[in-house]
Amino acid sequence: MIRGLAVIAAAAPLLGGCVIYASEGGERDVTVQLASAAVDEIGEAGETVRSARFEDGRLVVRVDSNGCTSAANFEVRLVGEAPAALTLERVRADPCRAIVPEGVEVSWTYAELGLEPGASVRLMNAIRLP
Repeated sequence: MIRGLAVIAAAAPLLGGCVIYASEGGERDVTVQLASAAVDEIGEAGETVRSARFEDGRLVVRVDSNGCTSAANFEVRLVGEAPAALTLERVRADPCRAIVPEGVEVSWTYAELGLEPGASVRLMNAIRLP
C-alpha cells in the first residue's frame, strides 16, 4: 500500500499539464485613439516591438508574448495627418507562462486603424533589433 502511494506521489508532477490559450482569429477588441496633439507630444511611450510591416491591407507587428497576447492587449494611438504618428501601447498584460522566445504577430486592418490604403504613417514605437 505504501509502495503504491509512493509511486502515485512520484508520478503526480509528471501528470500535470500546461494550458496555453491561443487566440487564433479570436478577440478583435480593437481600440484606436485619434488625437489632435502634435507628434512631439507622443514621446517614446509604447511597447517595444520586434518588427512591423504593412502588408495585404494590415499593420502586422511582432511583440513579446507569454502565450496569450493578441491585438486586444494593445491600444493604438494615431496623432496628426500625412504622415500620421502611430503608437502601440500594451494596455492589458499577458498573464500566461508559455515560452514564446520569438514573440507573436498581432495585426490590425487599415479600416480598424482608420487609415486609407497608401496613407503615410510613422510608427513611433522603439524597435528591438535581433
